[in-house]
Amino acid sequence: MDRRSLIISGIAAFAATPALARQSQQPAQQPQQAPQPAQPMGGPYSTPAQTYTDDELVNRVSDFLGVTAESAGAAIERAFKDNGRPTGYIAGEEGSGAFAFGLRYGRGMLYMKDRKAQEIYWQGPSFGFDAGGNASRVFVLCYNLQYPDAIYHRFPGVEGSAYFIGGLGINYQRADDITLAPIRAGLGLRLGANLGYLSYSRKRHWIPF
Repeated sequence: MDRRSLIISGIAAFAATPALARQSQQPAQQPQQAPQPAQPMGGPYSTPAQTYTDDELVNRVSDFLGVTAESAGAAIERAFKDNGRPTGYIAGEEGSGAFAFGLRYGRGMLYMKDRKAQEIYWQGPSFGFDAGGNASRVFVLCYNLQYPDAIYHRFPGVEGSAYFIGGLGINYQRADDITLAPIRAGLGLRLGANLGYLSYSRKRHWIPF
């Protein structure tokens, strides 16, 4: 082999060396892993809240509001027919007054199955063709409330759409997917219809806005 052929062969071998080195340094491709299923959310609220039956609530409403079981049963039946079975309830008392512009303040305990009972406050303004005042005991049915902290915001409602069943007044307040159905029994004189909201909180707020 002449000198020219040797030089050309050497150059070709030298040029091929880096490419072979790069090939040997590349890591072997790892096989793709199948996506893992999402893990269930942990904590005390990872399962849906349990519901109450009408039998569980009739006597509680009757005893707390001081009405007959028949009146309590009629009110519960109406609320269950409209909304299904509640996941919690509030037992408390409130006072309100209005002359066109009104205010309402309340305090009670929130109960849910397998959840710790906790104190709760509510307050809110209203405006409408409304005059008078009243003090009431209130039993609030809570629908689709999955954990206690979800109740702490504003719930608009229309007082004029209240149902009066067996001497008890019921109206509905809704926010997001949660519905509250306050059942009221008390003393006072108040006539009219109004628009407003109630804000539920952990502490008393004297300014209702």
